[in-house]
Amino acid sequence: MNQSVPVIAVDGPSGVGKGTLCQALANHFKWHLLDSGAIYRVLALSALKQNIALDDEQKLANLALNLPLTFDTSGSEVKALLNNIDVSKDIRTEQTGGAASKVAAITSVRTALLQRQRDFRQAPGLIADGRDMGSVVFKDAPVKIFLDASAESRAERRMKQLQDKQNHVKFAEILQEITARDERDRNRTVAPLKPADDALIIDTTSLSIQDVFNQSIKYINKELAL
Repeated sequence: MNQSVPVIAVDGPSGVGKGTLCQALANHFKWHLLDSGAIYRVLALSALKQNIALDDEQKLANLALNLPLTFDTSGSEVKALLNNIDVSKDIRTEQTGGAASKVAAITSVRTALLQRQRDFRQAPGLIADGRDMGSVVFKDAPVKIFLDASAESRAERRMKQLQDKQNHVKFAEILQEITARDERDRNRTVAPLKPADDALIIDTTSLSIQDVFNQSIKYINKELAL
């Protein structure tokens, strides 16, 4: 791992706007982007496709070590490829998200994927999007940001996203799934979802994406002396 390469670690639960912020930061700085959540989602999707139980630690760890995953960054959006097949839409379903949260709680799986995530640290810099980027994967990152928001506002955003894609969804079901995922992520024994001690915490509940971006850029410029 090249520790001379700067990392901006952006963590937080689902639905707080991490992906949008990280894409904007990557475009702004012209840096590489790591969507760590996509790695766990692809792993979960692969397990579901192979009928591997989501509590079978040995098989999941072996799958993680040999996961045929690549990212295509040539277009306007990063595409996740499993066995060279674009699964970007498949990994964004509620089912895959829930499954990803379950496999992410397994210590051997996180260990298997740790180096894979760190390999994304390449010049000129990296924007790392996840849940433990600042607290575990890139502890030495010079900039750490933690986004949070109320479960209700995140469920509303998620419902709008799904409705925009013509998916029929119920608010109560989405809120229940988000709450359950939060419970798993925050209370797992390995790498629980929490802000790093030196992270800037931004509550995005009542902020626009532009507000979050502006706050982040101001903080990043100060920390990196840009």
